[in-house]
Amino acid sequence: MPAQPFLALPRDAAGWPDFVRRRVDDGLGRARALVATVTDGETRGADQVIALVNEVDDELAGAGAIASLAAQAHPDREVRTLAEEGELQVRSYVNELNQDRAFFDVLARAADELGEFADEGGARLLRLKLRDARRAGVDRDEATRERLRELVEREVALGQEFARAIREDVRSIRITPDRLAGLPEDYVAAHPADEEGLVTVTTDYPDSIPFLKFALDAGSRRALTRAFLNRAWPANEATLRELLSVRAERANLLGYDGWPDFDAEVKMVGSGAAIAAFIDRIEKLARPGGERDRDALLERLRRDRPEAVGIDRADASFYLESLRREVYDVDAQDVRRYFPFVAVRAGLLAVTGRLFGLRYEPVDAPTWHEDVAVYDVYFAERDDREPIGRIYLDLFPREGKFKHAAQFELVLGLRREDGSTRPEGALLCNFSDGLMEHSDVKTLFHEFGHLVHHVVAGRQPFARFSGVATEWDFVEAPSQMLEEWAWDADVLATFARNGAGEAIPAELVGRMRAARDFAEASASCTQMFYAATSYYLHATLPAELAEAVDDLQRRYDVFDPVADTHFYASFGHLDGYSSAYYTYMWSQVIAKDLFSAFDPDDLFEPTVARRYRDIVLAAGGSRDAADLVEEFLGRPYSFDAFGQWLEAASHRSQPA
Repeated sequence: MPAQPFLALPRDAAGWPDFVRRRVDDGLGRARALVATVTDGETRGADQVIALVNEVDDELAGAGAIASLAAQAHPDREVRTLAEEGELQVRSYVNELNQDRAFFDVLARAADELGEFADEGGARLLRLKLRDARRAGVDRDEATRERLRELVEREVALGQEFARAIREDVRSIRITPDRLAGLPEDYVAAHPADEEGLVTVTTDYPDSIPFLKFALDAGSRRALTRAFLNRAWPANEATLRELLSVRAERANLLGYDGWPDFDAEVKMVGSGAAIAAFIDRIEKLARPGGERDRDALLERLRRDRPEAVGIDRADASFYLESLRREVYDVDAQDVRRYFPFVAVRAGLLAVTGRLFGLRYEPVDAPTWHEDVAVYDVYFAERDDREPIGRIYLDLFPREGKFKHAAQFELVLGLRREDGSTRPEGALLCNFSDGLMEHSDVKTLFHEFGHLVHHVVAGRQPFARFSGVATEWDFVEAPSQMLEEWAWDADVLATFARNGAGEAIPAELVGRMRAARDFAEASASCTQMFYAATSYYLHATLPAELAEAVDDLQRRYDVFDPVADTHFYASFGHLDGYSSAYYTYMWSQVIAKDLFSAFDPDDLFEPTVARRYRDIVLAAGGSRDAADLVEEFLGRPYSFDAFGQWLEAASHRSQPA
């Protein structure tokens, strides 16, 4: 059957409040009607029950997706606030449904009817739905269920407060123009002095990242670092405390020792203790190389400041760039000349299209902001006139917008006999529209990996398994693996060109890779500090957050804490990822293993890339991630490739 039309977004700003409201209200209304049908007492076969439940999932996903996207991306604060209310309505109803004993009983009877001879897709759906219900407290007494409902609603509201404070708190420093010394010419030109003769530098990424890498003035770098690390503080201090407390109470009411155990139960890692063990395992692998990295940076710092006894984030980026320039002959300001934004975006589409057999065609479609570019996606190897999905690229910063980089759903995509819906997704990022840092190019490849996963996997018969629906600690693996293409000389030569049209030299890319290897170990230590912060704040509920986070940084990172800062207040992952930031590194372990199947001398070789697309990506959440990886690799995943890479990078890259 032909696919249904794409989502019809409003063409003018005035239509957005009604659109968001209708999307939420209509989706919730249809979901409630479907649930009423499931629980009306009529005897239905398991297949009928599964079909109804699948439609419920699809309606709720559609209502929640548009609310989530609008809350983070819409330029109108009124619409963002309305969307946040919609998010809360959807999340509250999902929890209410998970606690609905009549609904649970129908699902349990359907699961019993299917028994051991069940179709795997339907049986898997029922197993997961029943697990969701038990984790929501469906089998608890009414007083406990009511308290759990209150806690879930409060958790959602607190998460929104936490994210909003980060999103809306853009800080800045004002400095004299001479303190821009060391910055690229285009950066200086974009930061003219105001009527008072001062230049404003903000904490938004296109401002802060180049400034911390290149600004010669150490005092200004420190001032901007402190501003950046104090975003959303003190507002988020009390919010985070209550959020941690609410999660702990919720887990305890359900019989878990704490939030990390509750959260890890549905992930590959399995338990909170396993998270702690994983963090320590990676830290042990990375520590020797990380300390060598730090000592090299400190030695370089002491050439400028002989009295220095340690190095922190206010100096680390600057001196990392200094060593890369002086030791590896990699000047980031020279490198960025090869990465004008327009060429990078076109190159990204060309590279991923060639790799995964996709074609992107720009379309004139309504969006939430004029900066958003829209493309329809097709399978290139087929003569299909119908696209398989639609993507929205919202890549520049603006007031009130999400401050990090992430993929958001608009439509899941669902294969039906009477007309399928096609997946639609968006990237929200914060890049310069001029020359890009190579680190930003890598980030764009990473985030686009999520978008490809969402679109390719958006053709499932069950909404629960459509798109990026795998275990949370596998979600980042496909994206992290795609970063490898942003480091390959042959790949970069297809789009990375300077103003004279000259392709980036392979020899320069080789030096960039050598410079990358330097500080991979210290970066892994920093990632374990973030993971430990995520885990231990939830596991221990410390009385003094700032003191606890500083202690964790001293334990896991190789860089010192920056005095009088409160990094955790703007650590947005504490909302969505809660105690599971470890998943980034867990996914990287798997990503290195997946990448071992590719030919490093020909990353465009189509056979393995299409196998990867069809086995790992296209499956979505229809199978356990470990099984998908094992089918692709022909063996279970292991730490071997990651450990070898980390050790080799660390030893290969130390300055002479």
